[in-house]
Amino acid sequence: MSSVKSESGATAPQLIPEILLEQVSFTYRGADARAIDGARLVHRAGETIAIVGPSAAGKSTLVKCLNRIVPGFEDGILEGTIRIGGRELGGQRVCDVAPLVGMVFQDFESQLFSSSVASEVAFAMEQRRFDRAMMRSRVRDALSAVGLAGFEGRDPATLSGGEKQRLAIAAVMALRPRVIVLDEPTTDLDPQGRAEIFTLLEELRAQGLCLVIIEHDLEALRRCDRIILLREGKIVADAAPAELLPRVDLLEQCGVRPTDLDRLCHRLQVRPPLPTIDHVEAMIRGKYGISGVSPGSLAPSLRDPGAAAQPAAKVARTPAIAGGSDSGACGREDEAGGPALIEARELSYAYPHGNVALHGVSLTIREREFLAIVGQNGSGKSTLAKLIAGLMRPTTGELKLQGRDRAAYAPAESAREIGFVFQNPDYQIFAATVEDEIAFGPRNFGLPKDEIARRVESVLKAVGLDPLRRRDPFLLGKGERQRLAVAGALALRPRLLLLDEPTTGLDYREQRRMMDLLAELNRDGVAIAIITHAPWLVATYARRVVMLRGGEKVFDGAVRAFFARQDLLANSAFRPPEVTALGLRLGLLALSVEELANLIEERG
Repeated sequence: MSSVKSESGATAPQLIPEILLEQVSFTYRGADARAIDGARLVHRAGETIAIVGPSAAGKSTLVKCLNRIVPGFEDGILEGTIRIGGRELGGQRVCDVAPLVGMVFQDFESQLFSSSVASEVAFAMEQRRFDRAMMRSRVRDALSAVGLAGFEGRDPATLSGGEKQRLAIAAVMALRPRVIVLDEPTTDLDPQGRAEIFTLLEELRAQGLCLVIIEHDLEALRRCDRIILLREGKIVADAAPAELLPRVDLLEQCGVRPTDLDRLCHRLQVRPPLPTIDHVEAMIRGKYGISGVSPGSLAPSLRDPGAAAQPAAKVARTPAIAGGSDSGACGREDEAGGPALIEARELSYAYPHGNVALHGVSLTIREREFLAIVGQNGSGKSTLAKLIAGLMRPTTGELKLQGRDRAAYAPAESAREIGFVFQNPDYQIFAATVEDEIAFGPRNFGLPKDEIARRVESVLKAVGLDPLRRRDPFLLGKGERQRLAVAGALALRPRLLLLDEPTTGLDYREQRRMMDLLAELNRDGVAIAIITHAPWLVATYARRVVMLRGGEKVFDGAVRAFFARQDLLANSAFRPPEVTALGLRLGLLALSVEELANLIEERG
């Protein structure tokens, strides 16, 4: 074993890297450009590295090279050298590398297939002929680590999206490979769940495991050892978070959303030693002479917890910044009143396996609203949306659509009023071409051919898919498939559009494009209700928030009132955007970087 000298002059062992890539390139069969172009990477045991970049940057391709899925299952030309723990992977089969490199896929549901949670976690160990007692112990430990203790007998199909994601992580952890690759491991988790997963990853790192994480949310990556920035298959940067995250201009050029704190520091030209809320707060107080907290600077209605109980009649929001990264649907004053589309009274729902998902939820959704439904995984959000959309019927309670009993609507009649977009767009896409997918609903309802053609043309332009109209939907990217699912619903011209996690798995540019589309539809008169775990989406786009906890409604009101309720958010494991949390410490309520920066400068 060779050795190197540290800065102090001491001699330290030079360990063999767990991962070594030397001039690795890969070109998919039939592609004109390389998906990976000359990548070089050294990754040692006990390190956590994150890989970031826009869609099609090569992130997933790069990590699939580590376990031979590329080129083993996805054909193409692979060049260069890849070693795992000093072992050359050239010529190895996927099954040979599986014990060395475990992977949680971006489409985590595709790797779940067993009839029970315990069987899912045990499957890989059974293939490796582990001792039965050891399997039981590892199943228990893995499920406990991801917060699924007690779920052993549940059918994975009955779990929420976030719970399924935890299960996929547990199944990989149980095998205890040398390298664990996680492709967007927290996309379907609530903020608390995300924090728990990253705490778990810290524990795995402390055990000497080599972790590789693909992630769009840079806030979660501050404790990584290094961040690799990819663009068009090339490694643009390889640096510690403290070095890379402040490079706001570079990240934005590469289509990656910088953190709120780094953008605020960039705007105010402050350089804290570490980009944490504590350090940024101290720097701002010192530079602008802000001392103490000034509750008086908050509107009285926001200081009064009772004021959050009812929706405001009119919600004033921050003016949109032209071309700014915080501009969204809420850059104006909007009337929250209007005719009721949905009236729910004391809704409850129990699944056949006995799980009670909703308890006495009452809710009214009015025309032209932009509503965010938030809450922890398993709080009942998707169940509520499916009841409103008519995909399920409540166990008890009353549900009306435009004043009529929801159950009195025929499916076709209901579909004209409410469009529903699933968390996974592949659940509702099936046609041979994009334009056929959009035409299906109007055609199924017997509309004239000329009317169908007009609607297809209009919707294609609205969602930006006109150039792809003759493409196979399943050859589109995730963001494009998501927009196609929205287009299929829009073709029926609904009054209300419900979307379950519409930005899951999308990069920052795709997220903005999707949300800006919804904002435009809302301005044109369509009521929008989104289920989301992303606090910045709520702050930027929504005008009203409904929070569920344990199947019950615990908040229904204006966005500003919601984020002012720090006690409520803490008890519900929902975290405000960092810029909002920082503002509240300073006695300011801000929903965007620009707004907080302006308030700080005015006070200073």
